[in-house]
Amino acid sequence: MTEPTSRRRFLKTCTAAAGAGLLQACGTAPASNNAPSAPSHPVAKARTVYPKPPRHSNSVDNLLRIVASSGFAEDTNRVNTALTRLYNAGFTVTNQQAGSRRFQRFAGTDAQRAADFQDVASGRVAMPKVLMGLRGGYGAARILPHIDFASLGARMRERGTLFFGFSDVCAVQLALLAKGNMMSFAGPMAYSEFGKPAPSVFTMDAFIKGATQNRLTVDVPYIQRANVETEGTLWGGNLSVLASLAGTPYMPDIDGGILFLEDVGEQPYRIERMLNTLYLSGILGKQRAIIFGDFRMGNIRDVYDSSYDFSTVVNHISRTAKIPVLTGFPFGHIADKITFPLGAHARIRMNGNGGYSVAFEGYPTLDASALTLDTLLPPPNLPIFPESGVADISE
Repeated sequence: MTEPTSRRRFLKTCTAAAGAGLLQACGTAPASNNAPSAPSHPVAKARTVYPKPPRHSNSVDNLLRIVASSGFAEDTNRVNTALTRLYNAGFTVTNQQAGSRRFQRFAGTDAQRAADFQDVASGRVAMPKVLMGLRGGYGAARILPHIDFASLGARMRERGTLFFGFSDVCAVQLALLAKGNMMSFAGPMAYSEFGKPAPSVFTMDAFIKGATQNRLTVDVPYIQRANVETEGTLWGGNLSVLASLAGTPYMPDIDGGILFLEDVGEQPYRIERMLNTLYLSGILGKQRAIIFGDFRMGNIRDVYDSSYDFSTVVNHISRTAKIPVLTGFPFGHIADKITFPLGAHARIRMNGNGGYSVAFEGYPTLDASALTLDTLLPPPNLPIFPESGVADISE
C-alpha cells in the first residue's frame, strides 16, 4: 500500500470515528446554544500530528489530551512543534484541534473550552493518562460552572491522571481540588514550553523527573529570613487567579496547608492588595506557611515609592498573617521551571546553609517505560545548566 493511499484510508477512518475521543483531531467539540460555534477571528489550522500505537497493546499510559481553557495559540507552527515533540516523546496526543481554535481572545467558545474537560468527566471520550494545558492568558474562570468537577476528579483518581498547567490554567486546577478532591501539577504546557523552538533543557529534565518519580525533593539554596519546619497539603498557583476566586466555591478550603504563589508583571502594591484579599477572606490564616515562586519583578518599582519593593510586601504579609514566608521557589513565568504536584502532601525542612527543601509524596506518576521521554533532552554528553531568572513571557 502506498503512503498516500494509507493516509487517505487513515483520515477516512478518523472521520467515521469522530466523537469517539480516541483521535480528537478528527472531531469537533459540541457547540453551545448560547455562543457562536465559529471563531470570530479564523486562524490557520495546525497540522495534525498522527499518534503512534501504544508500545504495549493493553496500555494507555501514553494517552495525552490537550485542554485549552484560556487564551488561543497565535502561532500554528509552534502548536505543530509542541504536538510533534510530545508525539516523539511517546504520547498519543488527542484533542489536537484545541490548538487551532479561536473565538475572540480565547481558544474557542466557552462551550468548546469547557468540553475539553467535560467530555472526559462525562465519559464521552477515553480517559487520558495526561491532561495538558495549551497555554495561559485569560478565560478559564468563565468555564468553571460548566464542568462537573466531582465526576472529573473521580475519573482522574481511578485512572491516575496527571494534569499539567500553570498561570490562568490554575483556575481549573484549583476548582478540581476544591470540588473534585483531585490534585494536579504545576508544570510546562504544550504551547508555552513544548512548542518553543528550543525548550529549556532544565525544564524538560525537571518535567521528566517530576512526572515519573514517586517522590520529589526540591532544594532552594537562597538564604531565608524564616525558619520553617512543617508539613501539610501544598496547593496554590497564580496569585491573581487565586485572588479572583476568593469567596467562590472554586477556592479550595485547605486547613493547615502550605500555600504556593507566583505571578508576573505586577507592581508590589498590587501584589500586596491581592495577598490582603486572601488574608481578609481567611485563607492565609489557615496556612502553616507561604512559599513564593518567581514573581519576575526585575525592574518593576512602585510608581509612588520606589523603595516599596517585593521584600517589603513579603515582610508585611508575614507580620499581618502571622505565618512564615519562604521565597525563591523555582517556578513561575520563567524559562527554567520545575514540575511539582499541587494538592499533594509536602514537608518543608531548612538546610544548614540558610536555604530550605520541599519534599513531596503521594501523587500519580507516568510509566517511563511506556514512553520515550529522553527525546525531550539533548544527547547525554551535553551538560544541563539552569538559566535561573531568565524571563519567559509566554504562557
